[in-house]
Amino acid sequence: MTSEREAVAETVERLIDEVNEWPHVAVGEHRFGGTEFRVGPREIGHVHAWGMLDIAYLRKLRDVLVDDGETGPHHLLSESGWTTEYVESPDDFEHARWLLRLSYLYHVNVLQRTPAGAEEFEDLDVAAELEALDVSERIRDAFERRDASRHR
Repeated sequence: MTSEREAVAETVERLIDEVNEWPHVAVGEHRFGGTEFRVGPREIGHVHAWGMLDIAYLRKLRDVLVDDGETGPHHLLSESGWTTEYVESPDDFEHARWLLRLSYLYHVNVLQRTPAGAEEFEDLDVAAELEALDVSERIRDAFERRDASRHR
């Protein structure tokens, strides 16, 4: 029988394996422990074996995600664009993956707007992937740095 702690560790390993398969992602050791995920020069997040998952977003996007109850503010840097989500069981895998994929797409989108990134990340259709993630209009507006009030 698998203990709760083992189930969390297995879920974290599954998440690491999944993100490691994404195009252009480098997985490595994080400076504060755990496993870090980077796309190009940008860290999209890191996860600790006990299930604490810290994810980087634009502050506006982070605020919408927190307001919508998708994740919480960072456990230490509560005024930053970082969030903290806790993987407490295998049932949390899909949501943790969704949050990381949103950060990944945000950072790829930013990099695609640079001269070097436009070519390096041209194989990724961010708009189609956002559609597949089924994000709300509020999240899409924050992601795209649009003013949500213009839809009213």
